[in-house]
Amino acid sequence: MNCTIESLIWTMAMRWKLLFLLISSLFGYLEWGQNERAFLIEAEVALLQNFWNTPTSILNPFALLPLLGQLGLLVAVLLKTPPRWLVMASTSSMLLLLGFMFLIGLFSANEKIVLSTLPFVGMAIFVLRHKSN
Repeated sequence: MNCTIESLIWTMAMRWKLLFLLISSLFGYLEWGQNERAFLIEAEVALLQNFWNTPTSILNPFALLPLLGQLGLLVAVLLKTPPRWLVMASTSSMLLLLGFMFLIGLFSANEKIVLSTLPFVGMAIFVLRHKSN
């Protein structure tokens, strides 16, 4: 097993980037209706709490894919060397929701939504471009 300092540094740097993706995904800001707003972590907690009463509530792809992506990123952070497919699939599934939120924020000129999703979208693009090589 060839373990160089460069590979250790690269592995730790990638682990920090994946951890940043995981944490920044929780702070996406949502607004809908008149006075309805929540951070993504609040919506996920409410969704998981309602899961036991109505299990079909989680079957919406915009709810299920990001949750699976976050779970995949958590696994990738904990693995010594995560498989490339896991990082790509997890990041892409979360980027579907947060990228969509980013576009909604841009089109509606809502700076709160744009600024809350920008860290994730920027790092996700960086990780996907880096991991695809």
